[in-house]
Amino acid sequence: MKIIDEAASLTRWGLNHALPRVGIQAGARRGDLQARLIMATSTGSDSQAGGGLPLDLFEEVRASGALHKSAFAYVTATHPVVKEVLGSPDVHAGVDFGTGGLLGPVRRWADSSTPIGPLTPPSLLSVEPPEHTRYRKLVTRVFSVKAVRGLQDRTQDIADQLLDDLASSDDETVDLVERYCALLPVTVIAEILGVPHDQRDKVLEFGEGAAPSLDLGLPLGRFRAVERSLRAFERWLDDHIAAVRRDPGDDLLSQLVLAQDDDGVELTDLELKATAGLVLAAGFETTVNLLGNGIALLHEHPEQLELLQEKPDLWSRAVDEVLRYDPPVLLTGRSIVNDTVLGGREVPRGSVVTTLLAGANRDPDVFADPQRFDVSRENADQHVSFSSGRHYCLGAALARMEGEVGLRTLLSRYPNLTLQPGAERRSTRILRGYAALPARLDG
Repeated sequence: MKIIDEAASLTRWGLNHALPRVGIQAGARRGDLQARLIMATSTGSDSQAGGGLPLDLFEEVRASGALHKSAFAYVTATHPVVKEVLGSPDVHAGVDFGTGGLLGPVRRWADSSTPIGPLTPPSLLSVEPPEHTRYRKLVTRVFSVKAVRGLQDRTQDIADQLLDDLASSDDETVDLVERYCALLPVTVIAEILGVPHDQRDKVLEFGEGAAPSLDLGLPLGRFRAVERSLRAFERWLDDHIAAVRRDPGDDLLSQLVLAQDDDGVELTDLELKATAGLVLAAGFETTVNLLGNGIALLHEHPEQLELLQEKPDLWSRAVDEVLRYDPPVLLTGRSIVNDTVLGGREVPRGSVVTTLLAGANRDPDVFADPQRFDVSRENADQHVSFSSGRHYCLGAALARMEGEVGLRTLLSRYPNLTLQPGAERRSTRILRGYAALPARLDG
């Protein structure tokens, strides 16, 4: 069995990463625009706020038309077309690599043993109605604006405690990602899901390990590490769900374990693990990026921080401007399930479309002077960093609230905070954030 599992894993890597990587590299050498985009966003070394975004390539995509056809897929960085794609019933979540032809049976065999991850069914990110509607309805009420408002005081308490812990530290330099940006959202989502406080670090470890699963073209070593992390996360979820079944509380996971849809049908164990796992990981991973990106941007633009200190009512708008300017998620892929028209162009069934969320956020037809970071930008909330349509991020209100509380609390207590050399971007391509953000709190 171990030999068979290893063969299936190697096959998954070959079909989903090795072969695409070879094609992308060859396409980039030929000048293919999408291949060049993928290669340009494959580094995690840029330490500048907003850095690493291939703005020139975004402009090239827009200049080539509302919907550019590359050798691999259609690509768009045009704001209204991105929203059109994400809202179309003819466009489904995820990228369908195809299960037809000679490789179809091989792919289906290899994928049958894929560990549960954010892009594997029945994850909310990979299913469509009616399943998507059913799963989402069960968790939406916990992330409503009203529910999030009730969490704000607790989030403030957590932020204050984390900063108290930093203040009592003897370290001259602290890593804000490790000591603050990661701990704030993971503590909030862990409490929402009834995860014991002493399991918080393990959840962080799982989230970090699973994050590269969204990327294409992973090296074999990293692919294996991702699958090991996903399987460990699944085993942990099995144990945690069993504990909740024995002693349910008033947390979200307890509600999901006991929940029934309108027809009285409960979630299966697989559906429960996929839903809880996604909510747990997605509930903090992107918010870590939002906080880190926001700190770096406001440090790089001190005049904007001064404006926020003078006009604190702008903080909520500032969070949306951070999301627009340096989004936690770079892009998302979609599959065309019916012949359709997008951006005024006929697109056949079976095609793939890449929506450049970060590119749409810089569309000059929507955002005046889009390369300028402006916390007072009136339409900053028109960004598509939370996606759009039926797959709009259900945790958007929670992320906005945590971003505002987290940034405002940190920079109000430490207005003279200075970032130090050693800032490091995450090595993931689709998720954008900082792996390390060293800082001196006293200036």
